[in-house]
Amino acid sequence: MQAPRHPYAQLTPDCVLDAVEAAGWRADGRLFALNSYENRVYQIGLDDGASVVAKFYRPARWSDAQIGEEHAFALELAAREIPVVAPLAREDRTLFEHAGYRFAVYPRRGGRTPELDDAAVLEWIGRFLGRIHALGKAKPFRARPSLDPQSFGRGPRDYLLQHALVPPELTEAWSSIAALALDAIGRRWREASGVAQIRMHGDCHPGNILWTEAGPHFVDLDDCRSGPAIQDLWMLLSGDRNSMQRQLGAVLRGYEQFCEFDARELTLVEPLRTLRLLHYAAWIGERWDDPAFPAAFPWFGTPRYWQDRVLELREQVAAMDEPPLERP
Repeated sequence: MQAPRHPYAQLTPDCVLDAVEAAGWRADGRLFALNSYENRVYQIGLDDGASVVAKFYRPARWSDAQIGEEHAFALELAAREIPVVAPLAREDRTLFEHAGYRFAVYPRRGGRTPELDDAAVLEWIGRFLGRIHALGKAKPFRARPSLDPQSFGRGPRDYLLQHALVPPELTEAWSSIAALALDAIGRRWREASGVAQIRMHGDCHPGNILWTEAGPHFVDLDDCRSGPAIQDLWMLLSGDRNSMQRQLGAVLRGYEQFCEFDARELTLVEPLRTLRLLHYAAWIGERWDDPAFPAAFPWFGTPRYWQDRVLELREQVAAMDEPPLERP
């Protein structure tokens, strides 16, 4: 019998509970799957009534060294009382393996999505991002990749075309506008030449920031990598130009209490937004053999989806021709 192709075929509930117990936590049988596509993440009840969260890494995505740098960065931040949810250790280990799956265990932390229309909330988040980046500048990643136009733009574009994931009737339109977008990204990237590449969260969208009465805490450093600091800031900005300008001012009021901001990075806001769009489409395509993806993204291969992507990229090409946001 042919083995199942998709990466999590053997990760049954029993396997998850056995893995956590083998790593040193006594599970009581309670298991709840949390919303995650890249990895598999479960809340697991323990005998003492508490709960932990176990993240099972997507096979073959990261090396042990790259996961080790993710964990080390999180632990460095937590040691300085920066509110990042860091992995738990057993016998000085934070990365475990069971039945061919690598996983980490985290404390359970609740919270709600932050209210980004509140300037005080943005300033508070900005203060902690400034602290994260101040530490991120202290030393480089050695194994984690960088965010750049090749890894998040040209590479994804090439993958989508080589695997014929764009419908034939839209391939020319999409590839043409993607080429224009990549040219505009390249120009903006050259304008920002020389900005620092630092250790950063890498995927700091509002869903990865949980808010409580004590303020924000940051989760899921799975995409941490080297790149410009603005990558962790631009996803907090939305709306028209005036709205984004006000939001940027609030974030930087907090950020610059702890870390200097290089205004040249503002030219990268729209290029980074465009790279995220290209990368996201290829990310879905690359994982299509995982049954969770066709179920979650059934519209991925439809003409309507790719028509929308063409329009989206046209808007981004126009946005990259506009002057960048101004330093407040």
